[in-house]
Amino acid sequence: MNRASEHPDNRNRARNRLTVMNARDIENRHAARAPRREVSHGLTLIEVIVVMAIITMLFGILVPGLTHSRRIAKQTACLANLQQIGVGICTYAMENNGSIPYGPKAPPPSATNFYPKTGDVTSLISLENGAPVGLGLMLESNLAKTPQALFCPGADEPEDAQKALARVGKAQVESSYYYRHASVTTLSGSAPPPKVKLDLLGKNRRGRPIRCLVMDTQFIAPASMAMFNIYSRTHHDQRVVNALYTDGHAETHPNIDNQYQVNLSLSVYNTLDRILSVFEDLDTQ
Repeated sequence: MNRASEHPDNRNRARNRLTVMNARDIENRHAARAPRREVSHGLTLIEVIVVMAIITMLFGILVPGLTHSRRIAKQTACLANLQQIGVGICTYAMENNGSIPYGPKAPPPSATNFYPKTGDVTSLISLENGAPVGLGLMLESNLAKTPQALFCPGADEPEDAQKALARVGKAQVESSYYYRHASVTTLSGSAPPPKVKLDLLGKNRRGRPIRCLVMDTQFIAPASMAMFNIYSRTHHDQRVVNALYTDGHAETHPNIDNQYQVNLSLSVYNTLDRILSVFEDLDTQ
């Protein structure tokens, strides 16, 4: 027998190799006996249904909240517009012997003229002949830098403010707000003396002090009035009405049971009277 092979170190190496081979053999046997597991690379139908249900539930929770937040943001922006208009009216009065924007003289009556009598309550800022009217009298001075304030961001019938403003001086143009003007509601005949002094507006037809000057339009028109270019103009989903008062502050009022709505379908000839009645309702708020 070879003596070198009997050396203790050689015997230890051989023993170690045998141990390693036995360990590998045992590991392979266990691996062969163990059941194979298939790796899943997708979701099961039940998992997909659960995920979709969770997404739908989250969508149902988040969307109403986002809608409400957008609505409140538009209402707040509208209030800011009214306050800007209030600053303009106050400045205008200081520059015009205390008088609020008033006039001009009404043009001859016609089926398409929305300003039949001088001083009528109106949402117009420009007449058919292009003359500025009501709040539009401030466009070249007190609202020259912020003309978009005349258009509410919460309009239910969206309108391009820039395009509308570009038509001022050329055609009849409406803003988003009713202006009380001189509290006139007549379609023809003589009108009462105008009340245009900011500090001396006096009392309304109900004997209460005149306080409300400007408010959102909540105007409903039947489809048949489209031939006269008369359309519905409402704001804030008709949920609220924002109003500007003589002291310059603006408030939001819930439109409960459409109490601030002006519905042309009910009476065409009493529309201006109805608008002034809404102003008088807001005088007491």
